[in-house]
Amino acid sequence: MSSRRRAIFAALFGAGLAACAPAAPSVNTGPANSPGAADSVAVREHLSGRYIALIGPKAQHDPPYLDTSETNFFCLRSFIDRQTGETADQLYVVASYDSKRDWDAAHDGSGQGLKFIPISRYKIVCQEEDNCSYAEEFAAAIPESDLRQNPKRLSVTFTDHAGDAQTINISAEQIAAQLTALAEHQKPGRDAGIAPGSPHQP
Repeated sequence: MSSRRRAIFAALFGAGLAACAPAAPSVNTGPANSPGAADSVAVREHLSGRYIALIGPKAQHDPPYLDTSETNFFCLRSFIDRQTGETADQLYVVASYDSKRDWDAAHDGSGQGLKFIPISRYKIVCQEEDNCSYAEEFAAAIPESDLRQNPKRLSVTFTDHAGDAQTINISAEQIAAQLTALAEHQKPGRDAGIAPGSPHQP
């Protein structure tokens, strides 16, 4: 393994652990015969106790970068404000590649614009000044109504000014698992007794 490949592997492996460390046990969110019940959704709680995050099952959008696990994947995630009941849903993407890309826009399968959310991007290693590998996290805000109206599949395309485009196809199983988790945690009084320091807190 070349020194460049070793450096890339080490950086990616560390980033993967940080991004995907289990902050709480995964829980099955529906009965055994419900759609998506075979998949699990992780429940994570903010230290304040006010917010919870529902992190859906992962899927690959591209082969693992340099055969490194925890790279080039995506998932749905939802954030619930317990005080107001408001929910924000996202398609979250982790991507690694050999040339810089400036993702800055997203739209759904019908061309409707979605809010693009940049999260992080950093150089993994550079062989030359203009020949670098990058790891990036970004997301698109998805209205919950879009998930409900497209139960079989939902596509989101990310684009940049250079003309690059990448389409992520969210499966029926992922959508069903997320909607089941949302229905469970949006029930009145649900999780009201969970306080900071409980087993569900990261």
